[in-house]
Amino acid sequence: MIDDPQIRSSHMLRENITDLVALAAVAEERSFTKAAARLNVSQSALSHTIKGLEARLGLRLLTRTTRSVAPTLEGEDLLATLTPCFEKIEARLMALNESRDTPTGTVRIVAVEYAIESLLWPKLSPMLKKYPSVNIELVMDYGYTDLASSQCDAGVRYGEQVSEGMISMRIGPDERMVCIGAPDYFAGAGVPETPQALTGHRCVNLRLSTHGALYAWEFEEADGTEIRVKVQGQVCFNTVNPVLRAAVDGHGLALVPERLAADHLAAGRLLTCLEDYSPCFPGFHLYYPSRQRPSSAFDAVLEALRDRG
Repeated sequence: MIDDPQIRSSHMLRENITDLVALAAVAEERSFTKAAARLNVSQSALSHTIKGLEARLGLRLLTRTTRSVAPTLEGEDLLATLTPCFEKIEARLMALNESRDTPTGTVRIVAVEYAIESLLWPKLSPMLKKYPSVNIELVMDYGYTDLASSQCDAGVRYGEQVSEGMISMRIGPDERMVCIGAPDYFAGAGVPETPQALTGHRCVNLRLSTHGALYAWEFEEADGTEIRVKVQGQVCFNTVNPVLRAAVDGHGLALVPERLAADHLAAGRLLTCLEDYSPCFPGFHLYYPSRQRPSSAFDAVLEALRDRG
């Protein structure tokens, strides 16, 4: 004997739900024969099911004649409650089934401004037009944001900076940081021949949000030896786009991604220096937890961002 009311109620629901579906089918078809064919059961089994339901409820739910079947008043009252519920359930199941082919949901990605503007948005914009039920939130952050605490689904970092325990997928080409300056700046201050010579130049600084320190400019010797130089200047920003603008305006040298400065370099508004000390390194990768539950929206984002170069 089941004493817990909640367990007893759940047991009753499981016991009756199939019988209620059968009742609704018979009432809609007004025929045991048609309802049995619809439910893929025998007519005798369907009749037995309805009789069992009526016996448990202590009510007569259907009036049977040799030519037709119709709900009794009690049956109509019960069906008035059941039919809208069944319709809602069926509509929801159809929507879920369709969502397998039509991505739906929201995806939050944290990345630096340069990654958002140069890679994420150009690739995601066409996908959003294709799938109007997908929502994207791009969070700009120069810190190594913890995905769980920030409630983000994925993040973007350069390849070698992806943490262990994360799934990583390349979304962009290899990058190169270049030291750039305006022609007028080089004409007045000269061209540094080595990274160490940067200490004698005005430079545009970038302050990292992770710990508030100024970014130490990174270079590399031909033999792979790393060189880090702390530079000085009049202006400092915490995102890279204003750094580029300040260099174009002649406020000093800057170290920026080559692709970011490409248009200015092509137009002659900027020139490069120290190129022998600026090797390529792994480009941007999308990273996300291996335990993350896949969703149709996230799958669509992965497909849109995947690097095919």
